[in-house]
Amino acid sequence: MLKKVAVFSGRSGILSRKAQAALSLELKKEFRLKDVLKIVGIPESSYHYHGKALKENVDPDAEMKELIQAKFEEHNGSYGYRRITDELRLDGHTINYKRVQRLMKVLDIKCTKFGRKSRKYNAYKGTVGKVAKNRMKRRFNTSIPLQKLSTDITEFKCLGGKKLYLNPVLDLFNGEILSYGVSNSPTLDFALEPLEETLDIIKNATYRTTIHTDQGWHYQHDKWVKKLKKHKVFQSMSRKGNCIDNAPVESFFGILKQEIYHGEPLCTYEELKSKVEEYIYYYNNQRIKGRLIGMSPLQYRLHTDLIVA
Repeated sequence: MLKKVAVFSGRSGILSRKAQAALSLELKKEFRLKDVLKIVGIPESSYHYHGKALKENVDPDAEMKELIQAKFEEHNGSYGYRRITDELRLDGHTINYKRVQRLMKVLDIKCTKFGRKSRKYNAYKGTVGKVAKNRMKRRFNTSIPLQKLSTDITEFKCLGGKKLYLNPVLDLFNGEILSYGVSNSPTLDFALEPLEETLDIIKNATYRTTIHTDQGWHYQHDKWVKKLKKHKVFQSMSRKGNCIDNAPVESFFGILKQEIYHGEPLCTYEELKSKVEEYIYYYNNQRIKGRLIGMSPLQYRLHTDLIVA
């Protein structure tokens, strides 16, 4: 205690009443007030007077503001007040949405991931193979992992007039991206490679899997149809020109583009490829969802596995 008094005193060895009160407030966390006042040399009445003024000048939200700012920056400005609240709760903090919303306004931070729109890739070329019936019928919810999957292809513009195509396979159980392909050309092999990875993942699934797509030519192709039949996977297709029938994967595309693409300057194919791959890892492992009780897709799957076990 005496060492700390000496530090506060400086070279003169004399403390102002305000400084004495500040030191007393700090020492009171570890020692009895009676002993602190005796060592510091401040009357109790002066301690209470100056101590009250010091407490009134302290921002009670200072620590929470720092936590909110850190969460906002950790997720590259893509989280609004609801997701930041969920993140803070996962870290053990008791706080409600309204307080976080208020403090974000004070800090002048908000999600601003908007900007340039991109053209939707259209792989429809008419009936060039087999068109499957719509087994999904917008019944997207499932409590069983690997039972319902959906996939589609989306397009990004890159520098130099080049394009990047992304082809993810999404598990409707938790929104997890099971596999994906990235290419500068939407070939048949580009669509088949993530399917091969997915078929290897679902081989030990408890229930028979259904995979849903639009009527793109890749999914009508004989090779795609035969692979699904070989592995006893049900094929399901949206109605012609109806993107709502494949809403979960369309929603993923919207979120991805909003958070790493819209409003950002065009970059090279390789740079964008790296961004997309990093984002998918982040999306699966860190990005929380309200419908997954505030967990990321991977956290929710592991949590569910523990409950079942």
